Formats: sequence, structure tokens, C-alpha cells
Amino acid sequence: MHIHGLGYSSDGKRLFIPAHDGIKQYADGKWSDSPGEKHDYMGFSMSDDGFYSSGHPAAGSKYNNPLGLIKSTDEGRSISPLALEGEADLHNMSVSYRTHTLYVLNSQPNSKMKQVGLFYSRDEGKTWVISQMSGLSGQITTIAVHPTVDAIVAIGMESGAYLSKDNGQTFTAVYTEHPISALAFMDNGELLIGTAKPGMVNMNVETNQSITVKTPIQSEDVFTYVSGNPVDSKELAFATEKKNVYLSTDNGVTWEQIANQGQAISQK
Repeated sequence: MHIHGLGYSSDGKRLFIPAHDGIKQYADGKWSDSPGEKHDYMGFSMSDDGFYSSGHPAAGSKYNNPLGLIKSTDEGRSISPLALEGEADLHNMSVSYRTHTLYVLNSQPNSKMKQVGLFYSRDEGKTWVISQMSGLSGQITTIAVHPTVDAIVAIGMESGAYLSKDNGQTFTAVYTEHPISALAFMDNGELLIGTAKPGMVNMNVETNQSITVKTPIQSEDVFTYVSGNPVDSKELAFATEKKNVYLSTDNGVTWEQIANQGQAISQK
């Protein structure tokens, strides 16, 4: 069905893809279901000690709908509600991989975030600070947070990729050649940009220097998620609108398809 995220475990050995019916894992050439209830995870964001998410509970679950902000530290065997359970479905969310600062593009007012806009939290959703987003206008497509410097956040839009170094108060354009459909920070702080052209760009956000990464994505398809392995900087992954998933272990020189239109491809 739909793919709702993409990210690696902290040891770099497993790739996680949340879907309507729980989380799929890819490791050692094989796919499997993560343990636990098959929640419909949205806003899925991996961290170095688990994952944060939102979405809707599985049928028969004890949790209220929507889930609000939740966290799991055991790959989905259990989840812990942190905030806004029964109130908010946070679709567009990202977490700083190692600091755990959360950013959310809030779509409607709730008890924690009183208005629509970009908010961030350094205490796992207990309190939220609004960001002014100066320098942005238009439709936001995606968001990503630096893994170690939580003041650095990137926003993808139809007009390009924009970077903030002050918790989203002000943004500056760093890439404007094509519309942006996916963003993710590598653990080394470089920014992976998936464009709607389509193509992939790897950018150093300190120098704004970038390289184009060749991918096998077809022109009629679009990136939906990109990710980098936190242990091995040469390993990249991406998912597309047509539910194709590819993996590279050599910085994008070669790619291996591990899902075809939503169907798992096992390599062993």
C-alpha cells in the first residue's frame, strides 16, 4: 500500500519502511514485519534510540485515534504516547537523529500548538516553540533536521530546498533547480535532496557544494523518501511514489531494487 517513511536502525543493519499495516524491515537481503501492533504510522522519523511517529492505531488497539506523538525504542513491539493522543495526526514531522529535537509542520490548532505552522520541541512534545519561517512562501513538501545540530532544519518546496540555521526562524534557498519531493540529512551532516525531476543531490550545507547522484528512478516516477545509513556513509536508500525501493552500498554508483511497486524483492 502506501509508504510512509524510510530510515535505518542505529546499528545500520536494518532499513525500516512504515506502511498502512505496520512496519516492514529489510535486512540481510530479506524482508520481514516488525513486531507489535500494525499501526498506520505517519510522520515516521528514526532516531538513534528508536523512532518517533504519529498516525492511526491498529484495529482493536487500546490507543486513541489519532495517535498524536508516539515513540518506540523496541522497533515497534511497543509504543509510548508522548503528546496529543486523540488530538493530532502529525503527517509532516522530522527528528534530529541524535539530539531528538522534533520539528512538526502543524496543519491545525491543538492543545499544544495553538496555530498552524512550523514548531519544534526539545522535550519530546511536552512543550513546543513556533518558528517564523521567514524567507518561505508556497507549498511545503518535506522537512528534515540535522542529526547533531538541531538548529539546522531543511524544508523542501516546489521552488527548491531551503535551509535554516536558527531553528526555522529564517530560511535561505540552497537549491532551486527543481521542485523538491524528499529530503534527509546524512549522519555526517550532508543533505540528501530528492528532486521531482527526478534526481538525487548530495549537498554539503556548510559550503553549499553539491554532487549529483545517479539513480535508476524513471522519469514518470517521483522520490517520496531518501535516507542514509548512520553507520556507513556509502549506503543510501530511496522510495518512490510508485512504491519502488532501491538501495546502494557504494554512494549511488550502483543500485539494487528491493521493492517493485509495493512488492518485496528478497535477494537471498
